[in-house]
Amino acid sequence: MAHSKSALKRVRQNESRRFRNRSIRSAVKTGYKKVLTSIESNNKDEIQENYRKFVSLLDRAVKKNVFHKNFAARKKSNLSKKINTILK
Repeated sequence: MAHSKSALKRVRQNESRRFRNRSIRSAVKTGYKKVLTSIESNNKDEIQENYRKFVSLLDRAVKKNVFHKNFAARKKSNLSKKINTILK
């Protein structure tokens, strides 16, 4: 266990950041699943709305350094490929 004052503060900060990051990760995963289920249902309006919300969540998570920018780019690219095959 940490002994110095600064090390104890660092432990507290890491703990709070871990919980914040976990909730952000969970929200992004939920958004991804919503897009996939709307793709399966073939509802075009729902697909576009869920994809827009998912991209927003993902971009905010990248901005807060929860995910790497390449991870976000890969997820958006893969989903947009799936969506474009359906919307055509």
